[in-house]
Amino acid sequence: MIRLDSNYILRYLVNDDKDMANIAQEIIENKNIYIANEVLAEVVYVLNGVYKASKEKIFLDLSELISFENIYASNKAIVQKALELYKDKNLDFVDCLLCAYSKIDEILTFDKKLNKCIEVKE
Repeated sequence: MIRLDSNYILRYLVNDDKDMANIAQEIIENKNIYIANEVLAEVVYVLNGVYKASKEKIFLDLSELISFENIYASNKAIVQKALELYKDKNLDFVDCLLCAYSKIDEILTFDKKLNKCIEVKE
């Protein structure tokens, strides 16, 4: 299993350096890959903050990426829910992960927006 850093995923998604993007594509599409939630959070942060990608674009790109059969995450259902929340709510991605995890774990926070998300029963 290979764990990727955010820069591999970013080169793959953004394709701003053709040589690196080709290397990243070969690895991501052909090897067993584990992507940690921390890495996903950094990817979201950079895509939004540096590349000015919309929440919808980030949602679509990362949802597709984690759907690959060779891509593993700590809990794909939680990651997918967090991506959906990120697209639809005024929360950062880490808060969306916590909100998604609140369906299976107790989350304690003083953050009012996050508490609102946690309190919504779906």
